[in-house]
Amino acid sequence: MFDRVVKLIGEDNFLKIQSTTVAIVGLGGVGGYAVESLVRSGVGKLILVDYDIIDVTNLNRQVVTNLDNLACYKTDEWKRRIQMINPDCQVVVLNFKLSLDNMDVLFSHSFDYLIDACDTVVVKEELIRKCLEQKVKIISSMGTGNKLDPSLLEVADIRKTTYDPIAKKIRKYLVENHIRGKVPVVYSKEQNKKFEGSIPSMMFVPATSGLLCANYVIKDIINWK
Repeated sequence: MFDRVVKLIGEDNFLKIQSTTVAIVGLGGVGGYAVESLVRSGVGKLILVDYDIIDVTNLNRQVVTNLDNLACYKTDEWKRRIQMINPDCQVVVLNFKLSLDNMDVLFSHSFDYLIDACDTVVVKEELIRKCLEQKVKIISSMGTGNKLDPSLLEVADIRKTTYDPIAKKIRKYLVENHIRGKVPVVYSKEQNKKFEGSIPSMMFVPATSGLLCANYVIKDIINWK
């Protein structure tokens, strides 16, 4: 199934991808498309972290969702989908809400890369800190709600981001805690609109953010210039 991948990047690079383990925290609009891309790129092992069940409000933007799996755990549905795409891909499911109190459970597993697609700022901050500390490569998705233009997304070090309120909080955290090191993120230059209540979203921006996260990981694995 990976003939065209090998044709593009070469057998040696594909073997590197197959021997890589990637953890994905958050399987929503961003994380789901990251998982989909990694599976179809041949990544050998995935660690999936999420606690949520599929709700009807997820149908507009989350790739694993459909009317037949409402009320099912996202982790279980993703494991099932991955096995239908590439049964050789190993899948580890961590079905809980990641927090500061249980983060050691995640880091008891060994992985080469971490894609942060969660929504909680303090968890994002701690993931960055621990990954830098343990020399695990990380890429973090910033805010994708309230946005409609995927062409305004880009990958940059968090210290070079603008407009994004989540990135602003994390930059402050890094400065206050004297944390150095490269922190690549996907962020949008699109200015947030103001809405009351739940955060509105369509699939274009979160999906593209997930694709960019996965693309960053794959290019880094094979040292693609």
